[in-house]
Amino acid sequence: MARSRDSRSNVVRRKELAAFLRSRRDRITPEQVGLARMGVRRTPGLRREEVAQLAGIGITWYTWLEQGRDITPSEQVLGALATTLRLTQYERDHMFSLARPSDRRPPGAEPAVLTTVWRILDKLEPFPVVVHNGRNDILAYNRGYDWLMDIAAIPPDERNSLYQVVTNPVWQQRMRGWAERLPVAVAEFRTQMSARMAEPGWAELVEMLRRESSTFDRLWEQHNVRPMRNQHKCFAHPVGGTLHFDFTHLWFGQQSDVRVTTYTPSDAETAAALEIYVPSSR
Repeated sequence: MARSRDSRSNVVRRKELAAFLRSRRDRITPEQVGLARMGVRRTPGLRREEVAQLAGIGITWYTWLEQGRDITPSEQVLGALATTLRLTQYERDHMFSLARPSDRRPPGAEPAVLTTVWRILDKLEPFPVVVHNGRNDILAYNRGYDWLMDIAAIPPDERNSLYQVVTNPVWQQRMRGWAERLPVAVAEFRTQMSARMAEPGWAELVEMLRRESSTFDRLWEQHNVRPMRNQHKCFAHPVGGTLHFDFTHLWFGQQSDVRVTTYTPSDAETAAALEIYVPSSR
């Protein structure tokens, strides 16, 4: 029964992808992409073969996508289509979600974060600030958070805070009280996931963590849940020394699972370390 439901879900997803591609193709005129308009055209926008040619992919492959065939396009193909169809960042993310639902995020594509949010992150420097979605993928961060957790050194498709907490020894060494904090993080994540248990991206992350960490597997089997609360955290930074923060979660809206988390120094020594070591954008 579970396999049948999954099959129906994939059919719906592929049909949605096909309709989405057709709608994006219809809105682009040949002139916009430097093609001459030759003869009578039955489509208001580009033809399938024109999209395939511009994207550098086979016409048969692209036709199968628009027909909802059971195929899995590569990241390179999807990236080329996003460029050819002039997709916005939101549209690009949507296309990747439909085409590759098990992916956490399309590699090389930053999730859409409002410009105003980036400005807030910059203005709060040197305080560390990070933006997460409900699955704990890191969507944005400022220089303070990068200095604190070395985010830039982590491959983009691994920038998930729960994954790093569970598997990254550098994070584990840097976070004081890591062993006590991990059960809390797992319980918070299970709460966040309660309405998304069947979503491939969430389920994939859990299965990966269970394979890679016996500790996570044991905690996950406990089925503990708890709401996400503002707390105090202590870090052992290799340059800045012992750092103490009070962190606060701010959600984008009542129905949004995207949150901004600010780390406010809770002592003078931490504040001084940030002023000394965090590069300023001003």
